[in-house]
Amino acid sequence: MQATDGLFTISQVDLKELPAAAKNILDSIGDETVIAFYGEMGAGKTTLIKEICRQLSSGDNITSPTFALMNEYLTDSGKKIFHFDFYRINSVAEAFDMGYEDFFYSGNLCLVEWPEKIKHLLPQNCLSVFITVENNLRTITVRKWPHKEIFRG
Repeated sequence: MQATDGLFTISQVDLKELPAAAKNILDSIGDETVIAFYGEMGAGKTTLIKEICRQLSSGDNITSPTFALMNEYLTDSGKKIFHFDFYRINSVAEAFDMGYEDFFYSGNLCLVEWPEKIKHLLPQNCLSVFITVENNLRTITVRKWPHKEIFRG
């Protein structure tokens, strides 16, 4: 793990390092309840979210809410986790229609895939996770928002 001008970067992450990466992200949350996951299709956003939910003791089946836009999971202690996937929205109005603010400002953990589709709706205290892939290895960079835009895509 390497410290950056944000929080940290973890290089050369493969599946066996995923639990440690998820733990580092969870340890970095602080007061933030919205975590935005950036990365190309197939970068591993949902896989990382599955591991985060597992570490938070959710026994639910964690799947990408690509068509539903949002899935709700429960931890063993009854805390809610909201998992969003905005890949298929065509306008920010769809996020308004689903009442995104009721979830983002609920105090519950919100894990957001494809946040660039709703970038102006993200709370100021959002944690951003950028996943890039090179040679089947991932680099995960975690930054507090607002941040320098390091994801181009």
